[in-house]
Amino acid sequence: MIASLALHGPVQVELILVKEQNGVQFTTDPSGGPVERETWGKKIDFLLSVIGFAVDLANVWRFPYLCYKNGGGAFLVPYMFFMVIAGMPLFYMELALGQYNREGAAGVWKICPIFKGVGYTVILISLYVGFYYNVIISWALFYLFSSFTSELPWVHCNNTWNSPNCSDWAHNSSINDSHKATPAQEYFERGVLHIQDSGGIDDLGKPRWQLTSCLAVVIVLLYFSLWKGVKTSGKVWIEAATQICFSLGVGFGVLIAFSSYNKFSNNCYRDAIITSSINSLTSFFSGFVVFSFLGYMSHKHNVPLDKVARDGAGLVFVIYPEAIATLPGSSVWAVIFFIMLLTLGIDSAMGGMESVITGLIDEFKCLHKHRELFTLFIVVSTFLISLFCVTNGGMYVFTLLDHFAAGTSILFGVLIEAIGIAWFYGVDRFSDDIEEMIGHRPGLYWRLCWKFVSPCFLLFMVVVSFATFNPPSYGSYTFPTWANMVGWCLAISSMSMVPLYAIYKLCSLPGKFCDRIAYAITPETEHHLVDNGEVRQFTVRVHLSTTQTTSS
Repeated sequence: MIASLALHGPVQVELILVKEQNGVQFTTDPSGGPVERETWGKKIDFLLSVIGFAVDLANVWRFPYLCYKNGGGAFLVPYMFFMVIAGMPLFYMELALGQYNREGAAGVWKICPIFKGVGYTVILISLYVGFYYNVIISWALFYLFSSFTSELPWVHCNNTWNSPNCSDWAHNSSINDSHKATPAQEYFERGVLHIQDSGGIDDLGKPRWQLTSCLAVVIVLLYFSLWKGVKTSGKVWIEAATQICFSLGVGFGVLIAFSSYNKFSNNCYRDAIITSSINSLTSFFSGFVVFSFLGYMSHKHNVPLDKVARDGAGLVFVIYPEAIATLPGSSVWAVIFFIMLLTLGIDSAMGGMESVITGLIDEFKCLHKHRELFTLFIVVSTFLISLFCVTNGGMYVFTLLDHFAAGTSILFGVLIEAIGIAWFYGVDRFSDDIEEMIGHRPGLYWRLCWKFVSPCFLLFMVVVSFATFNPPSYGSYTFPTWANMVGWCLAISSMSMVPLYAIYKLCSLPGKFCDRIAYAITPETEHHLVDNGEVRQFTVRVHLSTTQTTSS
């Protein structure tokens, strides 16, 4: 439909010279001096970083609870189905996208500038998640310090923070079930969080110095891990789909950021298969361990399993500690357990922060020379926002952030990514890029998933997620309307980056409207084609309405 490039004269070819010294690539562009781009010191560094990000606290608490909540083994059917048709293809797509373009989440969209807004969407999502995810790590650190005692503090009801309702279910059945609370539950809610001193989200109180200190330690660890860059470190179906994104880390921009530091010829296909498989196997293993714990606690207290099973923080900071307290040498096992939580959490928190830092530094080149200062600015800003989560009512802020920061918005972000790659940049061209890196094109299965299956699946999930929205709650507490509005503003603020940037791009480009669209959907390296009246996927002569069937 569009004439061959050969008919329009000679094609300019830019020679890019790459040399590598001590694990850092220096790319010399035709216009001037070297553009420095770090690479991983060893291949295993990249694999362990991706696995460390993907295998996180969600594997320990979210996946097992969703299995129990949604029919046990029956949940594995939609989980595995979505893993095959969406999770692994999108995981592979993000690794290849970052590695080929060697940019962060926003910079990679030089391949289709109008979609750069989705880069800012995933950067904001990672930033929002960091506001509360670091708090979980601080809780684990607080528990770790509390475990260095001869008797764990969540064993008995004779502590200053305990209420008259504190009771060991196994020995006291006089208190109404709806008001019973185990020592471990009261230690978490009353001894650690002090939620009894708050009347709700509109009565937060001051930050608690113990949790603030733990949070500060976490932030310092994150800063010194990141400042030098990578060289140093129905319902069932919706929940299954969301868990795939949470578990694999798709849609946070982390995979793009990490893979952008790979060597150009790295086999990203093999990496995608290895890391996604390890992540799923870890989730399954965690499920077996968790159900063993839950069954043990159910038998110990002589109560149904649904009285024991909890989601999120309740599972990790109530049920696990209570079970550990019954073991011989319980303090030792508690120390080991909370060290494990710290390592799981720190790896994932580092990935989220790296997504933000790499994405913005690659987009705003002036920040590259000041990475240490910019990293300090990001982690300190995160710390200041996180202080709201370590107040007496901080659990309410935490719950609100957890509910809105990365739910529907992350599905939306991945949907736009899939559409931008498959339908505007083009699956064929994307496959050519992968072949250039690893020596062979993706198979038909991957191309079909990228082109049709994954976008349709994600579109369906986004629509259903909006249609079946349930407001957040914590125990018997119901959030006020204004809090839900704040939550929706948070979610919309990240999603709105897509249309806002698209409008900005169209308004800032020169020429007539059809020319602006042509520039906006054409890779930046091919804008000279638009000047000649051509655009890769569409033709200007028919007002961009006719799709080309073959690559030009």
